[in-house]
Amino acid sequence: MNILEEYQSKLTSPEKAVSVVKSGDWVDYGSFTGQPVVLDKALAARKDELEDVKIRAVTAVRMPEVVKVDPEARHFVYNNWHFSGLDRKLHDQGVCWYSPILYNELPSYYRRFLDVDVAMIPVAPMDEKGFFNFGPQVSHTKAMLEKAKIIILEVNPKIPRCLGGLEEAIHISAVDHIVETEWELPQIQPVPPTELDNRIAGFIMPELVDGSCIQLGIGGMPNAMGKIIAQSDLKDLGVHTEMMTEAFVEMVEAGRVTGARKQIDRYKLTYTFSMGTQKTYDFLHNNPSCAIYPVDYVNNPWIIAKNDHVIAINNCVEVDLFGQVCSESSGTRQISGTGGQVDFTLGAYHSQGGKSFICLESTYKAKNGEIRSRINPILTPGAIVTTHRAMVNYVVTEHGIVNLKGKSTWERAEALISIAHPNFRDDLIKDAEKMGIWRRTAKLA
Repeated sequence: MNILEEYQSKLTSPEKAVSVVKSGDWVDYGSFTGQPVVLDKALAARKDELEDVKIRAVTAVRMPEVVKVDPEARHFVYNNWHFSGLDRKLHDQGVCWYSPILYNELPSYYRRFLDVDVAMIPVAPMDEKGFFNFGPQVSHTKAMLEKAKIIILEVNPKIPRCLGGLEEAIHISAVDHIVETEWELPQIQPVPPTELDNRIAGFIMPELVDGSCIQLGIGGMPNAMGKIIAQSDLKDLGVHTEMMTEAFVEMVEAGRVTGARKQIDRYKLTYTFSMGTQKTYDFLHNNPSCAIYPVDYVNNPWIIAKNDHVIAINNCVEVDLFGQVCSESSGTRQISGTGGQVDFTLGAYHSQGGKSFICLESTYKAKNGEIRSRINPILTPGAIVTTHRAMVNYVVTEHGIVNLKGKSTWERAEALISIAHPNFRDDLIKDAEKMGIWRRTAKLA
């Protein structure tokens, strides 16, 4: 049987494909823009036949039908490795559960610990060799499929073919069922930078040199950084980043990125997933200057550190005077996830000439209209420590930039108070004194 005949023999309807799911199964939906649409709808239609079907995904960009039809989560149990804004709302409603991870370890969780009864993922159309490309989200996909007892593909010609790298495709011989569909990838518009985002980015720019290897997180501040870099005169920048965004496309189009000075994956933009606009997806499609790898390569701190002058730029929710960073919860309320912040904070620091930056606006407006500090004596009770205090390198607000490496507790407190909003500094000093991390001789600049 040739590959075209095999394709036809495995081609089926969404309804027939999802008939393999049984009560109690673990079903994996894939990640980011690579989550099934017609298979999700077909599975949701079986609600009354099923109990305790446990679903895993990463960062929903559409409302899962299995959640929509089961508002009490009696039939489908929806779990997520990293929350989107939608996942956060579903969590608040009691129909989504967070699974903590170190992102670089996720493939190993599947290979070592997890069961997958059915995996269903969208893919690009089969090529002439019988391979289906995973599109703009390799992440942990191959490890997930290795453990799956049954694999169902949702073939979509709208999915860009993202070149590897490594582990970016699956052969038809490993597939059980194929469903054909056509839907547009979600368009994730860049968050417009604020004036404060631009001020924070301005403190980081002098830390970059020609040949720096860039990682940007998600949000307005990283987008501000990308725009400023695109408009700079920096040369031969490299890209080794968890998430490929439109900011990198702009940097390439401006001639800032060549990858010529990278120590590994030279001339390649290295990433593990992408969420963006059609411009980003068109840029990635069949682009040999880009290389998509699994997350245990891209986010491995020791792989990151092989490139020189790695610059890692990420946001957070709050920092306390000990230097502990919370980037994923508001008190006990889960709002995102650990993501790759820990991976790149560690990897960038161990890069020759590398630096990592944790960025935050110094204040925020609470629901009652009160202005509150994001630099606090201790983290909000219940807040999750994302990045250990000893790992933190630079912290940046619109009031300045400080290095915490090698600093004692009182030096850390002094440094962080110096970049807190001026209206909160006196109270922070009093709190630092009460906690025994302030010297009477310490003075703020």
